[in-house]
Amino acid sequence: MNILNLLIFVPLLAATAILLGTSARRTALGASVLNLILSLIALSQYQPGGDRFQFLSVATILPDLDLKYFVGADGLSLLMILLTAIVTLAAVWVSPRVERMEKQFYACVLFIAAGAMGAFASLDLFFFYAFHELALIPTFLMIGIWGSGDRHAAAWKITIYLAVGSFILLVGLIGLYLAVPETQRTFDLTKLMLPGMVKNISASAHWIYPILLTGFGILISLFPFHTWAPDAYASAPAPVAMLHAGVLKKFGLYGLLRVALPLMPDAAREWSDLLLVLLVGNVLYVGLATIAQKRLDLMLGYSSVMHMGYIFLGIASFNFIGLSGAALLMFAHGLAIAALFALTGQLRDRTGTVRFSELGGLAKPAPVLGFLFALAAFASIGLPGFANFSSEILVLFGAFGAQVSKLVPVSGNPIAPPPTFTHFQVATVCALWGVVISAVYMLRGFRAVFLGELDKRWAKIPDLARTIRWPVILLLATLMLGGFIPRFFLKFVQPTFEIFAPR
Repeated sequence: MNILNLLIFVPLLAATAILLGTSARRTALGASVLNLILSLIALSQYQPGGDRFQFLSVATILPDLDLKYFVGADGLSLLMILLTAIVTLAAVWVSPRVERMEKQFYACVLFIAAGAMGAFASLDLFFFYAFHELALIPTFLMIGIWGSGDRHAAAWKITIYLAVGSFILLVGLIGLYLAVPETQRTFDLTKLMLPGMVKNISASAHWIYPILLTGFGILISLFPFHTWAPDAYASAPAPVAMLHAGVLKKFGLYGLLRVALPLMPDAAREWSDLLLVLLVGNVLYVGLATIAQKRLDLMLGYSSVMHMGYIFLGIASFNFIGLSGAALLMFAHGLAIAALFALTGQLRDRTGTVRFSELGGLAKPAPVLGFLFALAAFASIGLPGFANFSSEILVLFGAFGAQVSKLVPVSGNPIAPPPTFTHFQVATVCALWGVVISAVYMLRGFRAVFLGELDKRWAKIPDLARTIRWPVILLLATLMLGGFIPRFFLKFVQPTFEIFAPR
């Protein structure tokens, strides 16, 4: 059987088996381990110098509309599939004891994983959209049923925001389908990427691209459509926060890289100025809001929104270096934020609170928890040695030189850039200030929780169990691999961008 089909259907079949009565945790853990092994096999078998899309599998559904179940993967897809597999395994592994509806809980986790796998592997626009919706439905349910705090309000808020974003995205995808001459209309991305089809789409791209950018932007929490994310992550169970912030939020970014930029490159350049303004809002405005937070979970939620600005900066640069950095940063951010939410969940289980004012000195009774949290925090800040640093460097260099690539005319002869600072360079400088802001809020948060005077209430809290340490170590070890050997991952994603992005 095709390996991508296995990656999609293993969690679906495991979720079905759980609902039919098998052991929930063991089945979910076994399926997650199997999917990680399968994703590593797929990555090892992928040939970066071969065909663009590999592991193809097709089943026609509606021939008249050229609608088909069509999966395939290039290096970018496989990197996102690997991210999904790693975070899913960690999320299942660190899941707390579920007191009620345990089978439904683990089934929902696996449905989220299956939806993400399907979205990243789909080469048909219909299933690309449908798989993402499959992942969103259990996300809403899990926040509303197993969440904490004002979980019902958070569940409704995320449902409304993401439903609006999904509807706008659907309008954009329908517009993309209709932009092609009637006799050539298709949902097949491999056909839409042909030069003749891209030329047909470009005539309508000036209005289709902003619709797609808005739809994807809401799903990603692009400023000012970001307010749903912090409340949702703060109220969500740790596995849901890990999967949504670490994986599902990357769907919108992946959609821009897979659909919007390759099919509408001129429109992407045309709207880059607006995107630069909005991403600076993500970095500076949301960054300052992150500093003001008084709870660890909300701080991490706002932090996740803030770091989307860096990925948007790499996407807006529209050159080989910036896009490569954006893809690697998607992977790195997913791992880092998943580790932070996993450890925050363990902290909440031990103390019953994540308010800075009620914590402090926890590194004494729980040194391993404090040490691993420090590593994850350093990775999020972008400390050298982690993949976040490598990817942010690429994004910043790509964005600072982006104006040169924008001024390359059709003839291919480069035009000298203007001597003064360009809007891309101004945005890059703002992003550099964001690095300072992220260091401030993350180090202050770590100090408030793990350093200082220890409250007597927490003197005997247990440290991380040995079994819980391993999934966090897996996330951090992968981040270090990307930090010390970024080429290990970049060699897979860079062929994707060589086709349409200038070096």
